[in-house]
Amino acid sequence: MSFPLRSLLLALALALPALPAQAEIRVTDITGREVVLEAPAQRIILGEARHMAVLGLLTDDPVALVAGWRQDKALDPPTLEAWRARFPAIDAIAPVGAGNRDISAETVIALQPDLVVLSLMDRGDAGMERAREQIEAAGIPVAYVDFFSHPLENSIPSLRLLGALTGTGDRAEDFAAFYDARLQRIRDRLADPAIPRPRVFFHVHAAPTGCCSTVGGGVFADFIETAGGTNIGAEAVDAVLGNVSLEFLIAADPDFYIATGGRHMAARGGLVLGTGIGPEEAQASFDALVAAPGFASLRAVESGQAGGVWHLFNDTPAHIALIEHLAKTFHPDLFADLDPQATLDEIDRRFLPVPVPGTWWIGAER
Repeated sequence: MSFPLRSLLLALALALPALPAQAEIRVTDITGREVVLEAPAQRIILGEARHMAVLGLLTDDPVALVAGWRQDKALDPPTLEAWRARFPAIDAIAPVGAGNRDISAETVIALQPDLVVLSLMDRGDAGMERAREQIEAAGIPVAYVDFFSHPLENSIPSLRLLGALTGTGDRAEDFAAFYDARLQRIRDRLADPAIPRPRVFFHVHAAPTGCCSTVGGGVFADFIETAGGTNIGAEAVDAVLGNVSLEFLIAADPDFYIATGGRHMAARGGLVLGTGIGPEEAQASFDALVAAPGFASLRAVESGQAGGVWHLFNDTPAHIALIEHLAKTFHPDLFADLDPQATLDEIDRRFLPVPVPGTWWIGAER
């Protein structure tokens, strides 16, 4: 190469602006632990497979980001089928554990992820703590999120955390603004302490026999309180979930009886709601539930203040639509203008890559 040519190339190189080095990502997870990534995560292990739908709020192709997942809390079959039709690569995601609070550190490490996302519910479990220590010892960052234990407190911070770790912070902020505006509207209208708060019983995984699993605190209890109700399950259950007798329910005589269900309840003759369920099937299962001995005599059932909701609202920020539904159910005059179905439709249209049709609530009409 001649000297003039070398001089010209050197001059051009010096004239070009230097590309900035990629800044590391340094955030604090939901437990207060620092998480550091060299770059946005591209190979993620999900501690709960159903959080694929949460990632779907942040990116048009969440499947491309997921190398492995624990399948004990998986997408329900109709949802998985819809995602498979849109993203066939979902079948290539490697299982890293199948049981509750079970994950294989060896499998995770072999997949060479750049991030592992665990649930707050995993925190403190001896087996999960050992696995986390092994994973972090291999140089793989672990972040905790929570859309379940304390959903009103932790869902949006968890979504923002995932946005920061995947380089999708703008999408996280868009959803946060959407969510916060709807939540604040409910809180503002219920701010007057003189507004009566009806007594509500939530029958979880509702079936006509084996009554009754219910909620003490967190999860659905948070939704009840935020929507302007009083959770009477807390009178008998100290934990997130627990059991009470049918006699307790009858004696408690709640103002509202709300059952949760899903496709998984069909085998038990229980409430069937959710993805891929038509309104006729949902209504038939609800009618059978509230016609059963004990339930039929509840004042809430007799007065038309009984209803059912999809159980899997319990682990996604889309629960904002459920809170709207409950607020409108408990306080129909105060929230006559709310349209929870329109909220779900907007989430599907603006944020999710795979909308899935279904029936999400039933009954509870005065």
